[in-house]
Amino acid sequence: MSVLALAGGVGGAKLANGLAGVVPLGALSIAVNTGDDFVHMGLHISPDIDSVTYALAGMNDSVRGWGVADESWAFMDATRRLGGESWFNLGDRDLATHVLRTALLREGTLSSVTADIAARLGIGPAIVPMSDDPVRSMIDTDQGEMAFQDYFVRHQCGPRFQSIRFDGAAAARPSAGLLAALDDPALEAIILCPSNPILSIDPILAVPGVRDRLAARRVPCVALSPFIAGQAVKGPAAKIMTELGLPTTPATIARHYDGLIDGLMVDAADAQGWSDDGLAVRSADILMRNADQQRALAAQMIDFAAALRRAAP
Repeated sequence: MSVLALAGGVGGAKLANGLAGVVPLGALSIAVNTGDDFVHMGLHISPDIDSVTYALAGMNDSVRGWGVADESWAFMDATRRLGGESWFNLGDRDLATHVLRTALLREGTLSSVTADIAARLGIGPAIVPMSDDPVRSMIDTDQGEMAFQDYFVRHQCGPRFQSIRFDGAAAARPSAGLLAALDDPALEAIILCPSNPILSIDPILAVPGVRDRLAARRVPCVALSPFIAGQAVKGPAAKIMTELGLPTTPATIARHYDGLIDGLMVDAADAQGWSDDGLAVRSADILMRNADQQRALAAQMIDFAAALRRAAP
């Protein structure tokens, strides 16, 4: 068997880590959003790839939700003293990743560099960028259009969200790792992690061919809701949906992924009085408080997909 997960952000990294603990070694591919990538202080930063990488390496900061645990900040302190840009925090250990990535990218692709760093950290599953071509998420707000990191970090998601576009997507190609996972004859399940649908999953779907391949899937595709009782566990998903006039409910997620998923896992708090004709729905405690709960929920997602596969005509 093999499993393909689409991920981005903190929620995506948590479920990806859970999947890494229950899917057999060598059978998991995690396609990660790179719409958040940008160059800062001359360094290529890949925030979502790093979140997944650090989680699977057991070195992520579970309290902050991003970066490396037991981080130190001497570089940022020195940068502030010198009057440099300090709005985007780069911890000392995290900085090493960005310096190495930037150096390796002079001769390699983002896919090869990501695989290299993962191997150095002893990570078994394949972490693959959605594309080796640059795709950049641009956010239209009531204060004008801004690059994703300006919206997300510099302005702390304060401006009112109006729309998003993916600069460079039309010319981008899916990474070889993503295509290989989709073409794997052993593929048994595709899982959409509880990442922000608009900020983290839509950039992956915007790469030409990816949405069509998912729509024409031959195996079950199941998604995990990012909402619990109308709130996002972390991040601005609820704020963005509200500003777009969309209810923060499983029904909104089902409509967003219409034609792409066969099943949706929701929290028990959202299960009562809601169903979607034609879409399988399961409920569970979906809050992943620790690694054990990440693995338990991942196992439930795998079982959900397996049940849909067995029920298929």
